[in-house]
Amino acid sequence: MSTNKESDLITSVLLYAMRCLAEGDQQALRAMNFGPKELEALKEMNLADLYRVDQLRAHCLRIGLNRDVFWPMLDHLKHQRESEELQRDLIVADAPMEMMHTLFGMSSREYSRWRRLLTVTSIVGRPPEPDETVSHALWYAWQDYVKDRDEPTLLASDYLHLHKNTQIDLRIVWNLVQRWEVYGYHDNEAAKQHRA
Repeated sequence: MSTNKESDLITSVLLYAMRCLAEGDQQALRAMNFGPKELEALKEMNLADLYRVDQLRAHCLRIGLNRDVFWPMLDHLKHQRESEELQRDLIVADAPMEMMHTLFGMSSREYSRWRRLLTVTSIVGRPPEPDETVSHALWYAWQDYVKDRDEPTLLASDYLHLHKNTQIDLRIVWNLVQRWEVYGYHDNEAAKQHRA
């Protein structure tokens, strides 16, 4: 049986209203302008009645957009989409589990699932300790990110940019930056540079 967009909308709203009625959500029903008589009629409706709506051309709804809710909702969805894209990019770049858990609260199960889904080859063991050249290159790049901040903490996107800009393994980037953030390496290194 073919349907039209109007009947699809009406069926969806009536199903929503029936669920609100079953759950006792009187506030939602009042917001949709359902009064006592309409609620009594709604109680008598069954699934077959909803299928019959497909054959009707009548439209019993007045739809309005609440912009105060719509725009924050879209902003939230955009933020979630961007966060998920960033998480995928980090995992493709071989972000370690500890990093994903710390930055996004990702569980080990979810992390493994994403790695399988994105066909990221598993790395066994810890990355090798970087040599002095790599450490210094990363340290200077890291300093550029944190020099104008009150706290030296990086955002998830900063780690990805550091990895791309320096071409240093993301696991090494994470491990060194975490070490520097905890032990204040930038202060020690600055002191060494000043003495040299």
